[in-house]
Amino acid sequence: MAQKFVRALSAFCLIPLASAVSAATLPDYQTGSDWYTESADRLEERAALSREAKTAKNVILFVGDGMGISTLTAARILEGQLVGESGEENALSFEEFPHTALIKTYNTNQQTPDSAGTMTAMMTGVKTRAGVINIDGDAQRADCASSEGKELNSFLEMVESRGKATGIISTARLTHATPAATYSRSPERNWEYSAEGDCSDIASQMVELSAGDGIDVMLGGGRRNFVTTDADGKREDGRDLTNEWLERYEGEQTAVYVESGSDLAGVDLSNTDKLLGLFTSSHMSYDADRINKESDEPSIAEMTDTAIELLEKDSDGYFLMVESGRIDHGHHAGNAYNALHDTIAFADAVQVALDKVSLEDTLILVTADHSHVMTIAGYPTRGNPILGKVVENDSSGAAEAEVDTASDGMPYTTLSYANGLGFADLGENTDADERYDIAADTGRKDLSDVDTEVPGFHQEALVHLESESHAGEDISLHAIGAGAELVQGSLEQNAVFHVMTAATDLSLTED
Repeated sequence: MAQKFVRALSAFCLIPLASAVSAATLPDYQTGSDWYTESADRLEERAALSREAKTAKNVILFVGDGMGISTLTAARILEGQLVGESGEENALSFEEFPHTALIKTYNTNQQTPDSAGTMTAMMTGVKTRAGVINIDGDAQRADCASSEGKELNSFLEMVESRGKATGIISTARLTHATPAATYSRSPERNWEYSAEGDCSDIASQMVELSAGDGIDVMLGGGRRNFVTTDADGKREDGRDLTNEWLERYEGEQTAVYVESGSDLAGVDLSNTDKLLGLFTSSHMSYDADRINKESDEPSIAEMTDTAIELLEKDSDGYFLMVESGRIDHGHHAGNAYNALHDTIAFADAVQVALDKVSLEDTLILVTADHSHVMTIAGYPTRGNPILGKVVENDSSGAAEAEVDTASDGMPYTTLSYANGLGFADLGENTDADERYDIAADTGRKDLSDVDTEVPGFHQEALVHLESESHAGEDISLHAIGAGAELVQGSLEQNAVFHVMTAATDLSLTED
């Protein structure tokens, strides 16, 4: 099996970065990478120990962007408290999965990683630099010429080129780092609508993907990167990629393009072969904003349900990646409310998949790309509101415990950030991004008369930065279904690729 993991066609030809492969085989420098072979060998050993191995026809990879362990814990508690429980004993849908592993997230050049490098590891089996998408770490960031001959091919391309169906979903822009790593290769994650040198921008790569017949389902945000400046877009090359995508399938397959949740709900999936949905100009709304402002955007659960229904029409199987991108953005804004509510919405999407597929032939993986510096601290009593101020358990047996205070005499919250913009009180405003329009409010604040459980409260931070940062600790990987037994122990992040290829028994060569 190890030989199967590392074998590649000897006649494989390198292609320019501006184009994608038509048959997504893996070049020698990819399968020969130490990152690649070490994880392949480790997964082979684990596969040999399995007594219940089943081959997965389908793989669904859920990625909660920025969903570290502390986020899981806090979201688990909040979900329970929202239905009247104390919260601590609750479990998110995927926390009940039978197989779990810890994942090391570092990039080749950073202890604390970014999403481009981490998702590249999961999609190609090779770790790389921060900011680089599906390019080996020997290349330099934002240097198109240095990336030639270092392009890495993704699991999605391999699946697509073998006649299976593929799909991507994100609540962020579909050209953002995490979804982009499923289908593109770029030395600069920010080249979403334009690129330098001979490189192709990420949006163009998405609609032009030549592996198989292109991606079957693409749902998310980022419309501005596909249309011209005359149409309120970012493109200055005069190209409308939504029209180009429709023209690609004209007369051959039924392709449908939608821009709203209402339009998505009205699609006749039984008579649709290809589906593209771009629901917002940039990122989609935080889930709380989507609900409270009655935005005509589909939820991540609704997008997941739609995608699976369409992909299941392919009897050969499929690969679907679902990203909750705005968990990460809530944390960057220092707003635990939105980060946790988007995590709960993400768990709902996982439950939709669980209810919809057969685990006899489907592998479901749930993980993150990296963590954040939100922490849970103090000694709050059990059942204390996770978004609230710390109320300590009163060992004296008093009927009512009082809000705890720090040595400065002021109360503090259970959740806080090690760095970021710091305190803000926007009341009932659910849009965490508006925090960036307010000057950093440094230092400790008297929260005595502040409602810290409202959507617009932003937690205090110790070190003040323009944006809260990622964290470098391990994240979790949860697995259920065919091939899930491969997920155990502590793994390098690039091992996720090998879990998927081993579970599907996917040949890494063209034959």
